[in-house]
Amino acid sequence: MGRPTYDFEGTTVVITGGSSGIGREIALRFAKAGATVLNGDIDREPKDATTPTDVVIDEQYGDGEYVSTDVTEREDIVELVERAHEFGGVDVMINNAGLQIPKPMSDVTPTEFDRIHGVNSKGTFFGTQVAAADMIDREDPGVIVNTASISSDLAQREQVQYDSSKGSVKMITRGAALEYADDGIRVNGVAPGQIATEFTEGWKDQAEEMVAEDELLKPVPLGRAGTPEDVAGAYLFLASDDGAYVTGELLHVDGGWQVC
Repeated sequence: MGRPTYDFEGTTVVITGGSSGIGREIALRFAKAGATVLNGDIDREPKDATTPTDVVIDEQYGDGEYVSTDVTEREDIVELVERAHEFGGVDVMINNAGLQIPKPMSDVTPTEFDRIHGVNSKGTFFGTQVAAADMIDREDPGVIVNTASISSDLAQREQVQYDSSKGSVKMITRGAALEYADDGIRVNGVAPGQIATEFTEGWKDQAEEMVAEDELLKPVPLGRAGTPEDVAGAYLFLASDDGAYVTGELLHVDGGWQVC
């Protein structure tokens, strides 16, 4: 079996956190399908590769742009979405930027809590709000896809601060789907599981080891950690015409983790 082929020619995709990991793979996959891709990230340099995402897109696929973006600042998101006007305006908004600081709840500082919720919750809320407003103003409804997590539904050890932020992403997604349905805007989320990527330092190897040695609170039925390549296709499906009757959904891509 092969991957489905999508055609996003003439589409402008804006993604936050597209420099590394899952976000990078999403950006490259949309670009390969013909989209112009704007990567809004606080860092242009990838954590797990050598060439910036926008450079790879320019060299291999078409139009790629990098826009320095701190998603905790609403004005940065506004500037990112406005930059898309140079390419016709945002058609697909991917709110993917994320932050994780795993530690016991008793050790989490106010600064750390604010930072996690600023990136994960606030970034998703205002990314959805700003993109939707722009689509409505242009009378050109599009699609918004937010990066949630298995933590949106189920708690994990030493991740209360992260779980609570991703729980809010789930409800932002569902609430926005309801609110913007009359405007023709679909809003969905993808909930990745244990994905081997440099989300935090050393996490790539740690995720693979924990799954292989069955050290998680729950087993992964498919028996391996996921990869960014496993996850990215879900975003293309939800943004495509095949997902035209899907909104308010949280699509788990977790090797079956949530079912056991």
